Amino acid sequence: MLYWLSEIFQINLLGYITIRAGIAFFLALFFTLFLMPRFIRWAQKTSSVQPINNWAPERHQSKAKTPTMGGIVFISATIFASLISIKFSNLYAVGAVITLVLFALIGFKDDFAKIKKNENLAGLKARTKLLLQVISALAVALFLYAQSDFNTNLYLPFVKNPVWNMGFYAVIFWIIVIIATSNAVNLTDGLDGLATVPSIMALTSFSIIIYITGNITISSYLLMPNINIGEVAIVSSALIGALSGFLWYNCHPAEVFMGDSGSLTIGAFLGYLAIISKSEILLLLIGSIFVIETLSVILQVGSYKLRKKRVFLMAPIHHHFEMKQWAESKIIVRFWIIATLSNVIALITLKIR
Repeated sequence: MLYWLSEIFQINLLGYITIRAGIAFFLALFFTLFLMPRFIRWAQKTSSVQPINNWAPERHQSKAKTPTMGGIVFISATIFASLISIKFSNLYAVGAVITLVLFALIGFKDDFAKIKKNENLAGLKARTKLLLQVISALAVALFLYAQSDFNTNLYLPFVKNPVWNMGFYAVIFWIIVIIATSNAVNLTDGLDGLATVPSIMALTSFSIIIYITGNITISSYLLMPNINIGEVAIVSSALIGALSGFLWYNCHPAEVFMGDSGSLTIGAFLGYLAIISKSEILLLLIGSIFVIETLSVILQVGSYKLRKKRVFLMAPIHHHFEMKQWAESKIIVRFWIIATLSNVIALITLKIR
């Protein structure tokens, strides 16, 4: 709508991506800050609270009455701000909104099932959830594959030229990236604000990379691929604003949790951003906390099945530190620091090619 207004009334300022990204950020921020306390009161009134897994550390039992499914609020705020701010003729921005909608629906269905049965493990069956994720990721991947100006090349950090044209295999690779990132963020969302700030850091990095990739002058200077994806930075900026508003209520001690409706959606969106910016491999560094959390689960399960021994006291790894009696705030802040540093390093690599 804002771009349309810039065309109709010749408001050149609204034609700039950076200006509309800033507007989207504040729209999503204020919308989240306005709706979240009302959602919290409604959730408490209707007992839409977080069921705690019986295997979770003892201290988590005190969080049993904390409202969940807050992701619906900040994802809705993101979509609202994006629809007002993006240029609809840019299909990559439209694809970003579609990704948010598809995975938010999966997360909502899972959250609603848990709340209805008041049981942490009573959500969607693992196979059903994975099937829905595959179908949604396939739709997004085929959407990207159908774009005439979008290539299927694989890029590596520090290398200025693509290393492999994946052809149709790119669709399979993109599906894996989206699903893996979606589930990685979901695993990380176990402490107050733990997944929120690393997500903000990752989104900030991708917003910068996407703006560069969409700008022919800057991308040429940095020897990066040039694709018309700059508008997607507006959607990313909106989600940063929405998450900032959510963090106001999600920081320790949390008044609300994002639930699968938030974590699954954020992860899928990060995967989408990595794909369109040709940064799938760099995603490992940008989302370092999510990678560490996922690897800790893989190591724990693999070790127990092969050796009948555990590597960690409990997985994901943030629970390991809880079992070692670290204060929850200390675990959270230290993970935030790691996420910030890894994203700074990721941005530095853009210049080294």
